[in-house]
Amino acid sequence: MRCVLVSKSLDLRGYLGAQFLRAADRIEIVSHPHHGPATDIRLAVAWHPPDDAFDHYPHLQAVCSIGAGVDNILACPSLRPGVEVIRVVDPAQAQMMSGFVAWHVIGHQRRFATYQAQQREERWQRLALRRAQDVPVGILGFGEIGRTVATDLPVMAWSRTAKETPPGISGFDGTAGLDAMLGQTEVLVNLLPLTPETRGILNRTTFARMYRGSYLIQVGRGEHLVEADLLAALESGQLAGAALDVFSAEPLAPRHPFWRHPRIVVTPHDACEVSVEAIGATFRATAEAIRAGRRPPHSIDRERGY
Repeated sequence: MRCVLVSKSLDLRGYLGAQFLRAADRIEIVSHPHHGPATDIRLAVAWHPPDDAFDHYPHLQAVCSIGAGVDNILACPSLRPGVEVIRVVDPAQAQMMSGFVAWHVIGHQRRFATYQAQQREERWQRLALRRAQDVPVGILGFGEIGRTVATDLPVMAWSRTAKETPPGISGFDGTAGLDAMLGQTEVLVNLLPLTPETRGILNRTTFARMYRGSYLIQVGRGEHLVEADLLAALESGQLAGAALDVFSAEPLAPRHPFWRHPRIVVTPHDACEVSVEAIGATFRATAEAIRAGRRPPHSIDRERGY
């Protein structure tokens, strides 16, 4: 079996390195565009593939992402029906994300931004303390990462379809459930996958349903956020602040209003990352499943987009 590395924006061979190549037991790794025989290429590892990439590989059976997100692969016009799309599930990545979210939740709860402003003004003023349970946190998206975040914080969680939630976590689903959760939310954490249904979900309607003075933590996909609506919500005071790690165009453009906004914290898509070890393990499991004629683990539902 051979595998092709496909990306228009990243040198995957260099990014994955020797450790990944060692995981490719009995698999020849080639890079796209591959000019030799392609009929035995049954597996691809991809990140933002060119539009025509998969046209070159008629016997392709599965495409592995190098991350938890697969929207960039599903958007590729040459991805044929029936080709499995595999996401990476990495417990270490989920743990990193949980720490990132907790940092911002606690920062809002304890009003650290206000203390930073007071420091710049050399002003000594203590603020009333709030307990964690007094700051309700809602999570959009309750997959592997959402579940890890939820174990570290007292939260409510929303998903498109009903999911079993651990004790102490209030679960919501569907349109009515989203409205109900937002009405009880002071901090909103977005961990949703990007699908046609979730594009633009962080908009003025969503913000208006939350507590006045709420806080947004945006770690999903940049296209979830309607940027003008966020700026308007901050201006009106409906939102007290926002932590943004993902953007519709990256890197964030010079002189973008987010850079210098006093109530926005910008980080460079750095909340977490998938380890090369996890990518290699996913790749190896996918190849073994194809050899055995089984569906690979962590295959997504292409109709749902995750």
